[in-house]
Parts: sequence; C-alpha cells; structure tokens
Amino acid sequence: MIRNKSKWLDDEPEKNHDADNSGANSTYFGYQLVSQQHKARRVLKHFNKVAKQYDFMNSLLSFGIHHMWKRTAVRMLALKEGYRILDVCAGTGDLAILAGRRVGVSGLTVLYDFNRDMMEAGRAKVTGSDCSGALVYTQGDAAMVGFGIRNLTRMRIGFEEMHRVLKPGGKMMCLEFSKPMAPLFRWLYDFYSFHIMPFLGELITGSRTAYTHLPESIRTFPLPDALSLMLSEIGFSAVTYRRLTNGIAVIHLAEKEKRTTTE
Repeated sequence: MIRNKSKWLDDEPEKNHDADNSGANSTYFGYQLVSQQHKARRVLKHFNKVAKQYDFMNSLLSFGIHHMWKRTAVRMLALKEGYRILDVCAGTGDLAILAGRRVGVSGLTVLYDFNRDMMEAGRAKVTGSDCSGALVYTQGDAAMVGFGIRNLTRMRIGFEEMHRVLKPGGKMMCLEFSKPMAPLFRWLYDFYSFHIMPFLGELITGSRTAYTHLPESIRTFPLPDALSLMLSEIGFSAVTYRRLTNGIAVIHLAEKEKRTTTE
C-alpha cells in the first residue's frame, strides 16, 4: 500500500510534474494533473481550512524540528543589518520574523502570500515580535520561500520572479521538503506521511484531504539536483544545497550575478 502511494519524482522520470515548459494549462496538485485554475482554487481552499491550526500542526507533525530548519535556513542567508528581504509564500510569518531580527530596524522585511487567512493567522505573532515591515515595491538584498513554492501553479515562473526582483548580488533561499536518503528512514517517513499525518490532520483540523495532499505534493517536487539545475537555467549563480534531517528538508541557496563593469 505504501509502495503504491509513495512515488517520488525520480521513480517516474517520464512525468513532467512541474509542467512549466509544456505551455499547456496544466500542473500537478499532489499526484493529480489538473488545470492551473483548479490548483489555485484547491490550494486556496486547503490553506483557508488549516490556517488557524497551521502553526500547531507544523510543530506537531515535525516534532518541532521545523523551527531548527527555519533558523538554519535564515542563518545560511548571511543577512546583514539594513537588508531588504522579500518572504514569498510567507504564510504565518516564521521566516520573516527570523529575518527581521537579523536585518534590524534599518532593514525591511516584506511578507507576501496570496492567502489572507494565513496572513491573518500569523498577524499577532508578527506584530508582537521585534520585527516589522511595510509592503513596498523594491529591489531586495534577499528573497526567501519556505515550504511554499510547491503550491505555485508555475514554480519556475515563481523562481524567475524572485530572480527578477533581487538586486545584483542578492541571495535567494528556498527551504523545502525532499526525499530522505536512508531507505529504512524513507520507509518510516512514507508510513508516517500517508497514514499518521492524514489521521492527525482530520482529527485536529477536520481535513484529511489537506494532509493527504501534503505528502503527495512533496513527492512530486523536484529533487535537489534537478532543482539546482533549474535555478542555474533561470540565471542564478553559486547554486548550492544542504540536506537537513537525512534529507527530509533541503535548503537551496543561490545568488543573482553581480553586474560586471567594462573598461
């Protein structure tokens, strides 16, 4: 049963799960091939349903490890005071708060998310922290996305836009789930993902579907080498990644090349 459900992207290389290069009005929502509009509606409905319990469920399902992943990811960006940061798919604002503390009062942290319920769920946490920001149009010193890029209907275009709004020399960080390295650990992770997580999701949030889609979307996300290649093709340089917790999560770092001057 687990073997049939758990199909990682490298198990089915003939499928183009991102579909960004196809030109067709289709994309993947978990294992389902759907229209872009259908995915956008499903993602919005999914996060509307879980927004109020989102932070609690993250801590419960990850045993609190997600806080360590996020602190590590932001630390690897090497932010400095005065930097301007864009947090894409910001959700309830965990990464933005961590970044805001590093850039200080002279910096700027901008949260962006297309789901208002998620932003509202994290508003008290953000306003009660020691970081604040305003929504502005600006080139940024860094852009980051944590556990959200999977939900875009056109992931490649999302990364291209992050590249566009960065200033030359700016850094991009993507923290995302991935495939565990050790076979036994991966088997346990699959069992947990497809049996325990949906059960807890239904019990606490009332939505089994939301926490069935989550492990499916993780398994249709590009693996580290493939995502690194995509970022390089987009125009990022110095593309690297670091696996966390046996590969359950991966931090990708990249830079927008600095302009060269000619004499």
